[in-house]
Amino acid sequence: MNTIPSHEDEQQGFDLSGRELGDYRLLRRLGRGGMAEVYLAEQLSLRRQVAFKILRRNLASEPKYVKRFHVEAQAVAALVHANIVQIYEVGEIEGNHYIAQEYVQGPNLREYLVKHGTLGFKTALRIMRQVAAALHRAGERGIVHRDIKPENILLTYDGDVKVADFGLARVVREGTPTNLTQIGVAMGTPLYMSPEQVEGKPIDHRSDIYSLGVTCYHMLAGIPPFRGETALSVAVQHIKNDPERLETVRPDLPANMCRVVHKMLAKEPSHRFASALDLLRDLKALGGDADDGMPDLELTETLRKDAKERLRSTERLNAVMQTMALQMRDRRRGLYRIVGGVVAILLAIAIGASVSFATRESDLLTVNPEDSLGIPRMDSASAQYYRAVFSRKDDPRPWQAVLEYHGGSDFDDRAKRELARVYLQNDKLDDAMVIFDEFSQRSEDVNQFDRAVGLAGKYVVYTFDGERDKAQQTWVKFAEIPQDVFNPFDTRENPSVRWLKVFFIRAVQINNDDMAEEELGNLLNEKTVDTSPGGQV
Repeated sequence: MNTIPSHEDEQQGFDLSGRELGDYRLLRRLGRGGMAEVYLAEQLSLRRQVAFKILRRNLASEPKYVKRFHVEAQAVAALVHANIVQIYEVGEIEGNHYIAQEYVQGPNLREYLVKHGTLGFKTALRIMRQVAAALHRAGERGIVHRDIKPENILLTYDGDVKVADFGLARVVREGTPTNLTQIGVAMGTPLYMSPEQVEGKPIDHRSDIYSLGVTCYHMLAGIPPFRGETALSVAVQHIKNDPERLETVRPDLPANMCRVVHKMLAKEPSHRFASALDLLRDLKALGGDADDGMPDLELTETLRKDAKERLRSTERLNAVMQTMALQMRDRRRGLYRIVGGVVAILLAIAIGASVSFATRESDLLTVNPEDSLGIPRMDSASAQYYRAVFSRKDDPRPWQAVLEYHGGSDFDDRAKRELARVYLQNDKLDDAMVIFDEFSQRSEDVNQFDRAVGLAGKYVVYTFDGERDKAQQTWVKFAEIPQDVFNPFDTRENPSVRWLKVFFIRAVQINNDDMAEEELGNLLNEKTVDTSPGGQV
């Protein structure tokens, strides 16, 4: 089935570190996003470091994503501004569609807030002005960022601010509505979305102003204005609820700064600042010395201290990794000796069994599971499980052996999850559904994680099978589970089910904008919607 990505490509990923692609030598992988993988690379001709983004392989096979990747990157490349991460080149090498852009050394705003807490008036004002300046330049070019949030605001070690990741950006052409109800975006990062984004309405630059307002509230109050157990509950609050007044949370801030932030957070776009330039004028009127040309010494010193700590941590990590590498080498040597012994034992058993078989009558009513599966039986469930781990990735039999030979062990659920992976990979949707349906029936009180896995898997199977209504119903049930239990949009968590997250995100991409808009509209019209702060849907 064309809609299912290659498991090897998506779960493991092809780490291109060390390779040369055209003028670029890829040094190490920095991260993976929904659309691209990012590497630190050296541009050989100019001897400079760049961030090298490569379109994910499953998307590179689809012309519409390739076209969007190139067209939007070329539009954003025209945004030359001190507060925007600069795009140097957009192209394709050996089937790899890439963007080479400015590499910014320093944390993003979210990382800084996690470590240092809320910001003071002076530092916050500097950041607000520089982000607003970046949005003003984008607005002049008719470009809406659509994903302003702390993670996309980078702080250099000199205290400057760079707005990053215009990967969701879209050029707004006169008379052409911009619809953003892709579930992968709308439901994945709801904390900073504008009401019109949530509702799937046309958006413009004022949507970015709202998202910046949410970000400013977060960095001044220490928390976003709206929170909830599920993505949908947060999304509903953006439409229905008013945030707690900032001056109540931070009475030390100037009243005019609080007024500016709440104007940015107006539900109706017409009640916000008409443009980023108007916002800049009000920020300038707040005074302070944010525009005196001098760096924020407190922020700069803190960032440079963080950089030194990070360097020391990296050096310690390298030392630990080298030690672990030596230990793993010794363990592998020991494992090879053990495996050799096991093979010899199994060979002896096989010979003995063949002799025994030759000297007795065949019992046609007796079926040996090893005969049907063709998988040797190990002495314990753990040994059987780890034998399966080292087997072929697309072979279901080793995982079936764990269940048939040692059913009822602590390894059952792990084997079932892997078996579901193989079934999905091999397009055996009915077999995968049996496992996911069992998991989805698990009690919330006993094992909420397995229930989340089951619902996520059923959503994938229904989507791949073309049963859109059932997929939508399953989505609603899945959205009720707290994201800290199972967040399919964070592939860094629970690496054992990263494969399911890949399939889930692909299923989200398959379901079009209309599905998200209809679902959210139905939820908003239900009488059971609790719109209190932190309320559930």
